[in-house]
Amino acid sequence: MLVGPSGSGKTYLAAAIANERIKHGQPAFFQTVPDLLDHLRSTFAPGSELPYDELFEQVRNAPLLILDDLGIQAGSPWAKEKLDQLLNYRFIHELPTVITTSLPVDKLDDRIRTRLLSRLSQIFIFEEKSSSLQEYAWPAAFELQKTMLFSNFDFKRLNLPAAQRQNLEAAYQCARQYAESPDGWVVFQGVNGCGKTHLAAAIINYRYEQKKPALFIVVPDFLGYLRSTFSPDSKISYDRYLEAVQQAPFLVLDDFGEQAATPWAQEKLYQVLNYRYNARLSTVITTSSSLDELEARISSRLVDPKISMVINITAPDYRGDTCSNPGVNKNTFRRLKKNKWGQD
Repeated sequence: MLVGPSGSGKTYLAAAIANERIKHGQPAFFQTVPDLLDHLRSTFAPGSELPYDELFEQVRNAPLLILDDLGIQAGSPWAKEKLDQLLNYRFIHELPTVITTSLPVDKLDDRIRTRLLSRLSQIFIFEEKSSSLQEYAWPAAFELQKTMLFSNFDFKRLNLPAAQRQNLEAAYQCARQYAESPDGWVVFQGVNGCGKTHLAAAIINYRYEQKKPALFIVVPDFLGYLRSTFSPDSKISYDRYLEAVQQAPFLVLDDFGEQAATPWAQEKLYQVLNYRYNARLSTVITTSSSLDELEARISSRLVDPKISMVINITAPDYRGDTCSNPGVNKNTFRRLKKNKWGQD
């Protein structure tokens, strides 16, 4: 049994086994599991040239059977029954069988799993190929974020009113304290260009300097990449990518609220945040949206004081004077000046 993510080489090796057998004049039956089930169903059609019993007999008695992509088939009772009959027969008669799957073995159907874990079986686990999910370094697409450090964050902007400078310095101090000892969530809220992404990236850079894992995700890009995993050419499976983001030891979700507000996008983001909320995993979120504009299931978690601290950065866009001053939120400012990670 060959187990691993899409693109890791499982099917290539399985097909190579079949080709090597055929080259030496030995029979081999190679079929993806969904296609095999479709062929079996088609034999019930009135015009079928091959009766169901004859096809099923050929498959289950094949001298060498190679089943590709076990686990991606529809989980109907009929499909489960046919696979169970097929694998049980080959198990009892100890017939050579190769199976590939992108599912972890413990996610397979119980009856199939018990046979695959028997003394007859050998299981080879393929490691994930390198992907955009880097735990200890920035991917190539984030050259700008690599330069965003605490040391070059300008919270003393001379053109700002004193209250905004104090607010920006408090946000900076809070971000530094959180980077040194992350606990719970931090939500940086403010207009585009106010410095929230710089602070989030500075936290990531600090963690990388400390040889600690961290993952920086731009939310619209994350959703686009997640959709792309449905492509046959994807190098990483949908489940594996989503789980990597959900379970990252430290995660930054940048530009939250900038994504298209489709039901699918909302559901994926809720799945990520709900998992991390329940697991109490350290998370930093940046958003230019008002939190009450976000979906209720999401906003209620972002503002939960038991896990999350919302930092409202009141400085305008430092790249220009086009953004209006949103004003100082006194309650947020008070929490910044005396926060749960440090002193006044």
